[in-house]
Amino acid sequence: MVMIDHDRLFKELLSTFFVEFLELFLPDVMTYLEPDLIMFLDKEVFTDVTAGERYEADLLVQAQFRGEPSCFLIHVENQAKAQANFGKRMFRYFARLSEKYDLPIYPVVVFSYDQPKQAAASEFRVEFPDFRVLQFNYRVIQLNRLNWRDYLDQANPVASALMAKMQIAREDRPKVKAQCLRLLVTLRLDPARMQLISGFVDTYLNLTESEEQAFAEEVGRIESEEREQVMQIVTSWMRTGIEQGRREGEVSIVMRQLRRKVGELNPEVEAQVRSLELAQLEELSEALLDFEDVEDLTDWLRNLEGGE
Repeated sequence: MVMIDHDRLFKELLSTFFVEFLELFLPDVMTYLEPDLIMFLDKEVFTDVTAGERYEADLLVQAQFRGEPSCFLIHVENQAKAQANFGKRMFRYFARLSEKYDLPIYPVVVFSYDQPKQAAASEFRVEFPDFRVLQFNYRVIQLNRLNWRDYLDQANPVASALMAKMQIAREDRPKVKAQCLRLLVTLRLDPARMQLISGFVDTYLNLTESEEQAFAEEVGRIESEEREQVMQIVTSWMRTGIEQGRREGEVSIVMRQLRRKVGELNPEVEAQVRSLELAQLEELSEALLDFEDVEDLTDWLRNLEGGE
């Protein structure tokens, strides 16, 4: 089973369409933010010594107040699974970012998990029976509590992507996938941005064989001009899938051949082989016939890197 890198997918989506994300979910912020003066800051790494864990803040943006020289930070965290005491982690991020940058911070969490569906907490408190020391609040966007139908007519690329993670009945999955693509093609984005969103949708609405048939029927109901563009996206998915299937098959063959020729590979070398493009794998499948030991393989990989 392929593991989905949720953090990477959401970070790519939100950093590419950050203003659109604010327009969709935090329109009040847009009334006092200068949209042309947004700057993405380097990732911040936090170590929780007590828990022995290392965390990275997902997205940190410096923004400027409209009509003023002063700035503030927007910290957006994507959370792909429910976690106890998550509010405490958000507060720790807030405290450390505040200490480092000495700027006001607007904290936001996008909860993108499927379960549970009950409302997630939006605050962290420290209090005693007679005295509340702290109440820290953060904005919550909980996708599994949002109805995808409410976003059908939003001319917003983030809506076209995130509908795939909203509250969807099982039988509606093919319809939602078709509607995500219908909305996407109406936005007239450049090919790279269109591919980013269509890939996001395909990842999170990966349909079964029976659902694919229902999806095709839903696409057939889309108006003709939009339907043609949606079919172009679907065709590109099919080509990508075929190419990926060929590549995975070639990786499997090459790995078996290498083990027989030079023995087991260390994890680093194996990772290099598995990351090769299809054409490079085909070259390696021929070159390895002359290998005598693992040094021949590492030399071949080194020469490949040098030639790039």
